[in-house]
This record gives sequence, C-alpha cells and structure tokens, in this order.
Amino acid sequence: MARRGALMEGGQDILQMVAFFLHLSGAAACVVALAWIMRHGDRARADRIPILAALGCTAGWSVMHAALGPLSLLTAAMEIVRNLSWIFVLYSLFANDGRHESMKPIRPVVMALAFVEFLQLCLITIAANLALTSDLQVLVLQIVVMFRILVAVGALVLLHNLYVGATQSTRQILRWTTAAFAALWAFDLNVYTVAYLGGAFPFELSAVRGLVVAVAAVPLAIGATRGAASMRLRPSRTLAFQTLSLILIGAYLLVMVGVAQSLNMLGGNVGRLAQVGFTFAASVVALLWLPSARLRGWLRVTAVKHLFQHRYDYRAEWLRFTQTISRGTEDGQSLHERAIKAMADITDSPSGLLFLREELGSLELAARWNWKDIEVPRGSIGTGLSDLFEQRTFIVDADDVRAGKDQHGEGQLMPAWLLQDDKAWAIVPLLHFDRLTGVIVLARPSEPRSLDWEDFDLLRVVGQQLASYIAEHSGQKSLMEAARFDEFNRRIAFVMHDIKNLASQLSLLSRNAEKHAENPEFRADMLVTLRNSGEKLNTLLARLNRYGGKGPDKKSQIDLLEVVDRVAVRYKSQAHISVIERNNATVLADSENLEQALVHLVQNAVDAGTEDDRVYLNVLLEGVSARIEILDSGSGMSADFVRDGLFKPFVSSKQSGFGIGAFEARELIRAMGGRLDVDSREGLGTRFTVTFPLSQFAGAEPGEVSKPDSEVA
Repeated sequence: MARRGALMEGGQDILQMVAFFLHLSGAAACVVALAWIMRHGDRARADRIPILAALGCTAGWSVMHAALGPLSLLTAAMEIVRNLSWIFVLYSLFANDGRHESMKPIRPVVMALAFVEFLQLCLITIAANLALTSDLQVLVLQIVVMFRILVAVGALVLLHNLYVGATQSTRQILRWTTAAFAALWAFDLNVYTVAYLGGAFPFELSAVRGLVVAVAAVPLAIGATRGAASMRLRPSRTLAFQTLSLILIGAYLLVMVGVAQSLNMLGGNVGRLAQVGFTFAASVVALLWLPSARLRGWLRVTAVKHLFQHRYDYRAEWLRFTQTISRGTEDGQSLHERAIKAMADITDSPSGLLFLREELGSLELAARWNWKDIEVPRGSIGTGLSDLFEQRTFIVDADDVRAGKDQHGEGQLMPAWLLQDDKAWAIVPLLHFDRLTGVIVLARPSEPRSLDWEDFDLLRVVGQQLASYIAEHSGQKSLMEAARFDEFNRRIAFVMHDIKNLASQLSLLSRNAEKHAENPEFRADMLVTLRNSGEKLNTLLARLNRYGGKGPDKKSQIDLLEVVDRVAVRYKSQAHISVIERNNATVLADSENLEQALVHLVQNAVDAGTEDDRVYLNVLLEGVSARIEILDSGSGMSADFVRDGLFKPFVSSKQSGFGIGAFEARELIRAMGGRLDVDSREGLGTRFTVTFPLSQFAGAEPGEVSKPDSEVA
C-alpha cells in the first residue's frame, strides 16, 4: 500500500510538472501572438483591440494556472476575466460584417453569458467563506461546472450563427478566429462535462488546456492580419497520405491494446497464452499487410477521395513528369520507355506499351515498359482505330469496351489481343497538331478503380505533351539524316566530277588514236579498251544518277527465276548459295535494278553468317503475287534495329558498313512497284521477302494485289 501511495504521489508530481510547462507554453504563445498582431495586424479591424485584450487575459490566466494550479481562487477569478474577454471578442466579430446594428437579438444572449460569468464571482466567494463541509464544496463545484457548460454551449451556438450568417467574403476573414475560439470553447466544454459527470475536477484534461491555448494562439494571430482572407490550410498529398497512414496505425495499435487487455481479464496462464498468441498473429498480419502496394494504393485513393477537391496534385505531377522525360539515357531507358513511365506514374500504373504510327497508317509496337508477358502481334492496331483516334480525340476505357459500351464506334475496331489481356486499362492517343503520333496503353493499377473525368483531362494533356516530345525527337533524327545525306551528296558530286573528267580524257584519247590509224595493232587494242571503259563509266554514272531519284523509267517483263539464278552464280565462288524453291514467275520490273537490290540483300545475308553458313533463295507463287525469299541462319537482328535502323541510311550493324545497302534495295524495289518485308530473330536468322504482282495483275491496286485467290473474282 505504501508503494502504491508513493507511485500515485509520483504520478501527481509528473502531472503537475507537465501542466506547469504546458501552461507556460500557452502564455508564451499568447504573448508572441499579441506582439505579432500589434506589429503586423490589420489596424482597420473592429476586433483588433478585443483580440489583443483577450490574448493578454488568456496569457495571465495561463500564468496563474501554472503558478497556483486550477483550483486556486485567483486562477478561477482570472478565468472569469478570460472568458469575459472571449465573449467580448465574439460580439465584436459581428461588426466585421456590418451587421452589428441588425443583431439586436444577439445582444441579450451575449449579456446573459456575461451575467453567468459574473455569477461565478459569487460562487467563488461562497466557496471561500461558506463552503466549510465537503458536501457544500461538491455542490458549489457542480454549480460552477454547470455555469461553465452553459457559457461554453452558448458561445459555440453564437459562433455557429456568426459563421453561417456571414457573407462569403466575410467568412474568409472570420474563419481563422472562429476556428480558434471554437477549439477553446469545445475543449472547455469537454473538461467541464467530464467534471460534472465524474463529480471531481479532471486534472489530466486540465493539464492539456495550456497546449490547446498555445495551438489556438496561432490561428488567432493569422486571423488578425490583413491577408487572412487569402490564407488557407492546404495540406500536401504527401502529408495527407502520411497522416492517414499514422491514424490507421494508431487505430491498429489501440485495437491491439484493447484486445490484449480484454484477454488479460481471463487471468492465469490462459490469459497470458491468449495475449501472446494474439500479439504474434497481429504482428504477422501487420508485417504482411501494411507494406503491401495494395494497401498503399487504397490509402492514396481514400485520402484523395475524401481530403481533396481534386484527385491530382497538378504541380507535383507536372514536376515528376518533366523530371522523368528530361532524364538522360544513363539508366538505359530510351525516350519511348521514359514516355510510357511518365504517363504510367500519373495513374500509378505498373506497366505500359507505346505504339507509333507507321507510314501506312497502322500502329506498331515501339517500346514496352515493365510489360514483357503480353504478346503483341504484327499489325498491332489497324488504321481504322488510329483514324478514329485522330478524328474524335478521346481516351478508351478498356473496361467499358469489354462491358459492351461503344461511345465512338471503337468497340468493333479494338484489337482482340488487347481486350483479352485483363491488365489493359486505358488507351491514350498521342496527338500533335491534330495528327496522331501514337498511343500508349496503360496497365491496371494495383488498387483497382474506374477512370473518371479528371483522369481523362490530365491524360489527354499529358498525351499531347508526349506527342510533341516524340515528334521533336523524330524531327531531330530526320534533320540528322538530312545532314548526312547532304554530306553523302557532296561526296558523290566529287566522285561524279572525277568520273566525268576521266570520261573526257578517254574521249580525247579516242580522238588522238585516229592519228595512229595506220598501226593496226594499236588501233585494235585502243578501240577495245575505250569501248569497255566507256561502257563501264556510263553504267556507273547512270547508277549514281539514280540515288535520290524516283526510280527507273523503263520496265519490262522478266522472269524472277532467271534473275535469282544470275545472283546465285555471281556469288558461287564467294559463299554457299542455294536456290531451293524454283518457280517461273513473270513480273513487270527492271532486271538490272532488281538484280542490284538482290545483290544488296544477299550480301547482307552472307555477312550475317560464318563462312560455312548457307544462304537459301526461293522463288514462290502465291495467288496473284510472286515472292523472292532470301533466308540465312546468321546472328539475326533485334526488333528495335529492324524498326529504327535497318532501312535508315548510314545506320549499320557492321563496323565497316556504310548503312545504305538495305535502304537502296527497298527504294529500288518500291520504285518498281514491289514490296520488301523482313522477319528476323536474334540468334536464329533473317528472312527478306521481295513481293511483286504478276505481270498480268501489275495494274491492280496494292490492296487488291495482296488478296488471296479466294478473294479475286
């Protein structure tokens, strides 16, 4: 018992010390707020002097409370003065709206509250002189507490009427001051309600009153300044998210403590075992559940939904977006991958795909970010959907399409492979000057939710910005290619100039040779040499003149098998070339140019393999078309290189290559009305396919030529 009494006395000492420091802090805060208002406050405010007086009285009461305690007669008297100053401030607040002349019903209420406070002086006198027994002391305490409750309730009602009845502009001025006094009176109401119900003064709650005063002094100082109307409490999303997390963690700990105390009531070893078991299970659940991405996503969505008017913090999102896009390639991510990540971070999407528009209008996969398990076929998104994106400028909610909703006609155009993957969530078009550059497909966030108007607005703007970045990137690449073409043209001009000089010299030599016509042997040798040199130079000049042109003007019916055989014979002594499928196919083309294009492709196939690797050629018939296939089992090429580098001039995978062979081959074939396709796999090999319409169908449209026999009438 003695030990228990010592512990109680020690607890009381600690409580008194806490109350002392908290009330001194409250007094200091009131003095600082008073000095701040005197220096920076709005001197035109009608409540300036009352607030200064109230802060001074509150500081005096806090000092009295810290020095003498809550039950001292001087502290009680100072509390009466403090409350009267608060009531006076409350009445003066009505003058800020110009309503003090029309608020006659309020004056009796204010006077009644002041009268109740003055009655406290009588009660203090009775408590000091006449309350000699404990019963009388309890009775006086109950009456005092009841009066305090009446004053607190009446003041809160007046505050409510003041704020609700004020105009919108006046509310902006009054909100800080009314919030501070609402906190002060609300806390007093709780203190005296507990005292009335418990029959004793709650010293624990009374100790915290100094902290409440210190906190309330801050909005009182803010509310008295000139810029109070424009100042708002806007917590950042990070603060709101962390606060919500702390509240949930605190609630979790309270539940744990409550359950543990309840289990302790079982007593004995059973209670102890139950406590340990519950604590272990709760700890395991916390370790597995709290760090999860799903919980963080739920917390973020809940905080955004209930604590903010808008879901997104646009400033923070734009700063993060700019930082992601402007990041260099040090981390190994290309611009296309960074574009996906920048958009995915906005909606908390874990992955995404980027499709860029090709020359024929379809959308092909250009990059993927954290989404390797989805199979994307060739011709991923057709021209119909890309044209619809360009015309309507809308964002597709994949879940709506799966549910059968069709707002713009996109339901029938959406590719099946995309809808079959449940991760596909949003399809955002990238528009640059009303032209579709590409689309980004975002994966579903870890915390499932539906897209709303705010998502659509922000993603649409971000899509336009990303489209400009991608278009600028493509423009820079085009400028670099144009610069390199210019350099190449200058080199060719020098070569052509030298060749022309050589041709002129040979022509002069031919004319001089006529002087030695009487020498038969010289004449014969000279004529043969001149004829051969002239033919070679003219052929070279004609070929050089074709660079950058629109192709040859002459076409004739040729047999593809004959051209392929000539190419195979040409490489007979250099590599293992075999013609496997041999079909006679007559097409309309230029034999010399087609042979030159095939030489480029076969040379690439030979260079891709080793000396023992074979290159296979096939001539095939398919419907109204004929195909030449060049197959090798060399190192192969990546999809990125095939898309971005193979047909780009001056881009080569060979160290000594100039990077113009495949480009020239494709341009020669296109000029003759054909098409060149490539299919390559790294480590497996490459297949080039040259397709021409048969000569009898050479005048048909390209779309009709590619149809199978069953579709040709």
